[in-house]
Amino acid sequence: MQLPFFYEPMLTNNASLFTLSADSFKHSVLVLRMKVNDAMHLTNGMGLLCRAILVSADKKHAIVQIQSFQFFPKNEIVASIGISLLKNATRLEWFLEKATELGIHNIYLLQCSRTEKQHFRFDRLNGIIVVAMLQSQQTWLPILHEPQTVDNLINQEPYNNKFIAHCEVANKLYLQQIAIKESTLVLIGPEGDFTPTEIEIAQANGFKDISLGNTRLRTETAGVVAATFLALNR
Repeated sequence: MQLPFFYEPMLTNNASLFTLSADSFKHSVLVLRMKVNDAMHLTNGMGLLCRAILVSADKKHAIVQIQSFQFFPKNEIVASIGISLLKNATRLEWFLEKATELGIHNIYLLQCSRTEKQHFRFDRLNGIIVVAMLQSQQTWLPILHEPQTVDNLINQEPYNNKFIAHCEVANKLYLQQIAIKESTLVLIGPEGDFTPTEIEIAQANGFKDISLGNTRLRTETAGVVAATFLALNR
């Protein structure tokens, strides 16, 4: 039976006794009804995995004893996706969950010319990423970046491979056929697609046009398809 997984960002590799955070306490003691001597896994979301035993618990706090440490190196090939905010928040949340499960390193939220959604809850979106990391039992938490304009991301982020997926007619590469051997960023536009000007700016800054298949995809579906190809091809 797999041990329950908990996220503890303050965890270090020199801890002996550790007090669980409020979220981990509630989930382990109040929801899962874990008792003294029950085992669990803790991760700090930066590669560290610990096996711990619950040694004490009351109505508000729980303390565990760390039994062992493991460190899992981060994949050297950084795979990232920039995706427009969406009018339907549930669809964006679904993308974040799946991108996390597929091991995407960075997720950049974009405000494009045709982006309709302008307000969002960053804490909720980041919480979805944490839950997806724990559910898929990974030890690296993807970095969710605050919203920025697509022009800003195009001009500032240094990636070896830079791709933009759009619906305009162009001589496009197929992402599924590209071997990902260096850091890679893929841009996914909003409902209504990137504007011709945004595409031209991206092209002028070294972004290559890509296709994600032969059908027109929703923004969140395109994001998951891109995340899948990045995961399979590196």
